[in-house]
Amino acid sequence: MSALREYAGPVLLALLLHGAIAAALVRGWQPDTDDMPRLVQPRIIEASILVMDRPAPRPPLPSARPDPVPTPAEPEPEPVKPEPKPEPPPRPDPDIERRAQEEAARQRRLRELAEQSMAQAIESEAADLAEAAADAQTMTYMDAINRAIVAQWSRPPSARNDMKARFRVELVPSGELLGVMLLETSGNVAFDRSAEIAIRKASPFEMPPDHDVFEAHFRRFTLLFNPQDLLR
Repeated sequence: MSALREYAGPVLLALLLHGAIAAALVRGWQPDTDDMPRLVQPRIIEASILVMDRPAPRPPLPSARPDPVPTPAEPEPEPVKPEPKPEPPPRPDPDIERRAQEEAARQRRLRELAEQSMAQAIESEAADLAEAAADAQTMTYMDAINRAIVAQWSRPPSARNDMKARFRVELVPSGELLGVMLLETSGNVAFDRSAEIAIRKASPFEMPPDHDVFEAHFRRFTLLFNPQDLLR
């Protein structure tokens, strides 16, 4: 109740104020326009539209990331071609094969003959060289025998320079005298005898170490004793 009493005055005053306003409106009350502010007539503004050229669009900045490389398309597999059938080998011609065999045999025979000729030439050359070496060796030892006989010969008073006697001499490998025989006399007995004595005194002779050379030339040989060759 105390609250109602406190708000009763203001409420009553508000009701009176609203009633007065409503009565004034009913009587045609108009507000004094002199006291109201005048509206200012707006000025007309003329304007024109200017069309400006648009600037050229800027090119796009390069992207920091490179464009992806397009993946090449896988080539299509080539169709497998069927392998050609091998052609049958040609049949050999009997005549051609026969001639080829004959030519091969002829070439083989020529090679054999060439090899034989080469071997014979080498063998002959070797024999000639061996014979020449043997002859040189024979002459060397034969000269030594002659010098040994000269050293032991005593010339008889009846000997003449045109006298000569031929002897057959036989030796053993050690060079010792096995036998001596007069084959051709000088016509002077003293000359023949002095030559034989010189041969016997000069033994043994120096012999070559090659046994084949000894057998071929010194086992038995002919010695020509000539004062023109032996006397100094």
